[in-house]
Amino acid sequence: MSRIFVTGGSGRLGRSVVAGLAEAGHMVISVDRDAIPAEQLPAGAEQYAADLLAPGEAERLIRETAPDAVIHLAAIAVPFSAPEDVIFSTNTRLAYAVVSAATDAGVPRIVTASSPTALGYGSPAGWLPPSFPLDEQTPPKPWNAYALSKLIAEQTVQMFAAAQGNKIRYAAFRPCYVISPEEWEGALTQQGHTVRERLQNPALSAPALFNYVDARDVADFLDVLLDKMDAIPNGEVFFVGAKDALATAPLAGLFPRFLPGSGPLTENLTGTRPAFSIDKARELLGWEPKRTWRTELTPPFEGEDTAAEEETEQAALNDEIPSGLVPAGATKETP
Repeated sequence: MSRIFVTGGSGRLGRSVVAGLAEAGHMVISVDRDAIPAEQLPAGAEQYAADLLAPGEAERLIRETAPDAVIHLAAIAVPFSAPEDVIFSTNTRLAYAVVSAATDAGVPRIVTASSPTALGYGSPAGWLPPSFPLDEQTPPKPWNAYALSKLIAEQTVQMFAAAQGNKIRYAAFRPCYVISPEEWEGALTQQGHTVRERLQNPALSAPALFNYVDARDVADFLDVLLDKMDAIPNGEVFFVGAKDALATAPLAGLFPRFLPGSGPLTENLTGTRPAFSIDKARELLGWEPKRTWRTELTPPFEGEDTAAEEETEQAALNDEIPSGLVPAGATKETP
């Protein structure tokens, strides 16, 4: 069992992270400007209401609680939800204050949340990546204050990793569009739509490239990451997403409608395959998301699901192909 200090623990993602880590057997210290009602705090967790931008406050709390790990989630979490200068200043100052205080206190494992928006999709000037699926090698091109602040959060932990060597372990993660447990049951998502509406109208999910992740899967990822940090390179960045897209049709057909010029890049996004790869987390950490909209949405989605149908048909075709052979025009890949 570890003592884990979580900033932003009262937020949409933070609540699930605190609950998931506590359920995994850790002692969790949740810190946020706004406390949640005591009866909602899970067993094995305690909380502090604090402004981490106040001079010395992050350092004071970290030294007082003596955690074994720090997970920094606190931020203005939605692009354009505040003036650009406020978002940039708040998020970058928070990341530096928390990571710096944890480093000075000698906390051995420090993790910060970033965002897939650092890649720059949605830019009014147009955006196309070199290839799909997107991964940690895709060049970042932030075009707004929120995306830039998240890229700087990544660079902050990497700066400290460069200075500390392996004395302290650092990492950053980019959670896809977070769906909290209550949102599967009809609560509004952070953009003001329900999950069901986002599935019924692809135009609502297209700006986020149809990415998503269950908040509880993020908690599971962080539990695995903290356990494996000593065995992976320092300062790594990970995408954390669901294993499928938040769409009822293959992205190969949807993307050309919403992302001009993407057709040749997205032809391999067939079946339920998402735009964001989580292969790095799978390979380095052995992490796998457990939840998809197809299993969590309440009541289940009743519309046509051509993405799943296509994937099922392809799986059946693969079963019929003798070992070592591939269909004409296909590429045989090494597992």
